[in-house]
Amino acid sequence: MKEKTCCFTGHRRIAKSKYSEIKSKLKKTIISLIEKDIICFMAGGALGFDTLAAQMVLELKEEYPIIRLILVLPCENQAFKWNIKDVKIYNDIKSKCDKYVYISKNYTKNCMLERNHYLVDNSSICVCYKNKNIGGTAYTVRYAEEKNLKIINVDF
Repeated sequence: MKEKTCCFTGHRRIAKSKYSEIKSKLKKTIISLIEKDIICFMAGGALGFDTLAAQMVLELKEEYPIIRLILVLPCENQAFKWNIKDVKIYNDIKSKCDKYVYISKNYTKNCMLERNHYLVDNSSICVCYKNKNIGGTAYTVRYAEEKNLKIINVDF
C-alpha cells in the first residue's frame, strides 16, 4: 500500500496572503496524485497545513470516493491546549476520516518525531508546505528525501 500512499507535512502557520494560493495548489496536487493511482492520504492532525490537507482530502472524497484519509496522531490529548474553534475542526476531521492511529497514549518528548517518521515510512510521496529550512517540517522533508520519497512542495 505504501506505493499508493501520500503523506502531508507543513507549517502550522500559513500567511493569509498565501492561503488561497496554497489551497488551490494543494487541491490540484491531490487531484493529480489521484489520477496517478494514489488513493491513501495520511495527515498528522496538526494545526495549519495538516488541517488544510485533511479537509481537502475529505472535500475531494465526495468526487473521488475511492480515496482514504488516515490521521496519524502523536498522542490522544494532542488538542488539549487548542482553542475551541480548532478543537471543533479537529474533532470534525477525526469523525470523517477513514481511520486514525495514535503513536502514543500520552504526550512524550518524541511522539511528534515518531509521528513524522510513521508518515514518511508508510508513504511513497510527501506533499509539503515548506518555506523555511528549520523546524519540524524541514526535518520531516529531509527525512522523506533520505527515504527516497517524491517531494512536492506546494509553496513553489
